[in-house]
Amino acid sequence: MDFTNSSYVWASVIWSGIGGGYLIYGWRQKESVPLIGGVVMTLACFLPALPMTLISLAAMVAVYVLMKQGY
Repeated sequence: MDFTNSSYVWASVIWSGIGGGYLIYGWRQKESVPLIGGVVMTLACFLPALPMTLISLAAMVAVYVLMKQGY
């Protein structure tokens, strides 16, 4: 982890914030799909900037598709 690189810090803040929102939403609504997506996105902040972004985007798309299908 390179905290001197500003792109890493900003990507970490943005994706962890969105992941935290998914996590809290899933916890309060007792929904497992957004809860797991939030955990994945929050844990992705420990990766470098590009993989973190790709994993977070994939988690958001997966949560959206699964919620549309009624899970």
